[in-house]
Amino acid sequence: MPLRASTAALCVGVLSLAIGACRSEAPKPAAPPTAAATGPAVIDIVKVVQQPLDVQLSLPGELNAYQTVAVYSRVSGFVKTVRVDRGSRVRTGEVIATLEAPELLSQQAEAQSKLQAAEAQLVTARAKADSDKGTYDKLKAASATPGVVAGNDVTIAEKTAEASQSQINAGQQNVEAARQALKAVSDIQDYLQIRAPFDGVVTERNVHPGALVGPSSGGGALPMLRIVENRRLRLVVSVPEAYTAEMKMGTQIPFVVAAYPGQSWSGTVARIAQAVDVSTRTMAVELDVPNTDGKLAPGTFCQVRWPLRRSAPSLFVPSGSIAATTDRTFVIRVRDGKTEWVDVKTGITSGALVEVFGSLSAGDEIAGRGTDELRPGTSVRPRDTKPVT
Repeated sequence: MPLRASTAALCVGVLSLAIGACRSEAPKPAAPPTAAATGPAVIDIVKVVQQPLDVQLSLPGELNAYQTVAVYSRVSGFVKTVRVDRGSRVRTGEVIATLEAPELLSQQAEAQSKLQAAEAQLVTARAKADSDKGTYDKLKAASATPGVVAGNDVTIAEKTAEASQSQINAGQQNVEAARQALKAVSDIQDYLQIRAPFDGVVTERNVHPGALVGPSSGGGALPMLRIVENRRLRLVVSVPEAYTAEMKMGTQIPFVVAAYPGQSWSGTVARIAQAVDVSTRTMAVELDVPNTDGKLAPGTFCQVRWPLRRSAPSLFVPSGSIAATTDRTFVIRVRDGKTEWVDVKTGITSGALVEVFGSLSAGDEIAGRGTDELRPGTSVRPRDTKPVT
């Protein structure tokens, strides 16, 4: 009996130790979580600025001759002499080449002969008309005495005088026609001398003495000579349609050419196409460029410093403030600590700023970094207000 009691007491003690160990190894309950610190997002804020737009774009342009002409012969003939060559300067009306056409000499002789024959016929017709008129006058005077001249004879003499006068008129017309034919042949003779149509320089020569030349038939035949006026040049600039609104006649535009690094020229806006080329979406603008020293050559490409101005000041924001999604471009305006998206259209870039158009005003505060992650209605707190420069 005492042994059984001892054994029972021992079991109870072991069981108590096991229960205590289990309780000591059980995890302690977690402490209640501490509330995380929450509040408005802190972002950089900048202000929309308003200032005049005055920037320069670099646009390509091409210098063309103010006038250029391909010289062809007006008549068929052989080149007798060519007095100029490539690079020669010519003056208006100067003979630059001569032709010879022997058949024109025979045509001129024939026309001269026809004129002389017409003039001889006219002289004969006038003599006959004077005689017939004298006969008529005598018969009419004699008919005043009854019975001396028959009335029919007077009538016949009158008709004969009128017919003779008609022959004179016809003869005069024949003489004039023959004179015009002779003049036409003489004018063709003048075409045998090729003259410069304006002051300029010869840039192309394709004929030599003995060559057969004639009028251009539009078949791509080379001209005898090519002359350009290079004391004045036309600078043609293709201006993108977005930049054509404020173009004005008489504006001075600077440009540079690769042949003269470090030098600058200028031209005056003289002609505006007033139509956009649908294939390039540009408008052709011509500038008059003086070139009295002849340094600039037609055909030269150049870089034009095209000025961009607006009639009224524009709104500008930093380029980083502009955000874009697949369907909109916007900036994030901050009002009363809340964000709102304002749709904008971008214009010209001026340094670090971009011209914008939309429902904005100068002085509006916008997020310095535009992102679609900053949703409308988000509470924000400005980190700093930075001036836009």
